[in-house]
Amino acid sequence: MDKTVNRTKHTIDATGKIFGRLATHVATLLRGKHKPQFRSHIDIGDWVEIKNIALVKFSGKKLEGVTKYRFSGFPGGLKEISLGKLFNDDPESTFRRAVSSMLPKNRIAKTFLKRLTFVKGKKDES
Repeated sequence: MDKTVNRTKHTIDATGKIFGRLATHVATLLRGKHKPQFRSHIDIGDWVEIKNIALVKFSGKKLEGVTKYRFSGFPGGLKEISLGKLFNDDPESTFRRAVSSMLPKNRIAKTFLKRLTFVKGKKDES
């Protein structure tokens, strides 16, 4: 196998796309599973840049119906928040968490997530 890795930069406009399907596509690009030389133990993934993440859509009633939990470890420390509030507060970290859950749970996942970037600003005019 060739020692050099050819990484390409994918720019994705998230306007009107479904949240989960976009997260799955981004996770595939970050891992490099779309390339014919894919091996699970080698990092050959690409860079992914996402525009307009705040304009992504959710199918069904997930914004009201899905609840995310976190636990502090202390009695009475269970916190719950709806997906809609979590997404409105910070859509980038919500998307990053969704993609992170689709990546392998090992050391190499951090390097995958470093190649996921978001473009700030208004809707692209082009």
